[in-house]
Amino acid sequence: MSVAILLHNQVQTNTLWAELQQAAQQVADSEVVLRTLLNAALLQPKTLAEGLAVLLSSKLCTAEVNAADLKTEFLAILSQENVLDGVALDLQAIRERDAAVKDLLTPFLFFKGFHALQTHRISHTLWTSGRQAFALFLQSQMSLVFAVDIHPAAKLGSGILMDHATGVVIGETAVVADNVSMLHGVTLGGTGKQCCDRHPKIRSGVLIGAGATVLGNIEIGKDAKIAAGSVVLKSVHAHTTVAGVPAKVMARNVKFTPALEMNHEFDIHI
Repeated sequence: MSVAILLHNQVQTNTLWAELQQAAQQVADSEVVLRTLLNAALLQPKTLAEGLAVLLSSKLCTAEVNAADLKTEFLAILSQENVLDGVALDLQAIRERDAAVKDLLTPFLFFKGFHALQTHRISHTLWTSGRQAFALFLQSQMSLVFAVDIHPAAKLGSGILMDHATGVVIGETAVVADNVSMLHGVTLGGTGKQCCDRHPKIRSGVLIGAGATVLGNIEIGKDAKIAAGSVVLKSVHAHTTVAGVPAKVMARNVKFTPALEMNHEFDIHI
């Protein structure tokens, strides 16, 4: 990555953090009961990485694994440029695609889909650096606390929206590219006991509706749409909408990016 891109990303991240702190101060002035939370996670930390490390460590700690130790580990990982860029892009994706959100503070503080994604960014870094036991601990805590189960080895891109998020399951060899949107109850799973590469590959711009299940080492092509409640067992071409159990093609040559539009309706034209 060039120096110019790095500097641009740093400026964007600093701008996001300044916006978050300003919003937090406004809420702290009016909501006394939230002041301790806002001070700890937003007003006292100096950076986005530090604030997120405080927030996640407080949510994922246990009686045996304390928040202070988790914060130290989390901050070291979240401060890495590639990880922090993903955090910022995920936040921006929520604001741009979720009709219920008009600011950054709400998802930062309260959205478990965002929290689960950032926990996965940490656990994936740990997994790829050989710290599998710690990564699996975080996967377990993520499942308990956020009701989201993402294997640390799964490869997730940036600008991902996991709306509501309850019940999302993503398997070990799954790949989710940049700018994907999915709703609650989505499963990216395997189809049996076969070893090695056994989970779906979701390409950029894909929208996966609530309760959809995608099984096996199949590819969901760029800008495809999977209707809510569908069970997908075969690869889906780019710019194609599928629906049903098992899923069948409902429309081809979609001319927009479903993940960005967040429009779950479709006209049948094959």
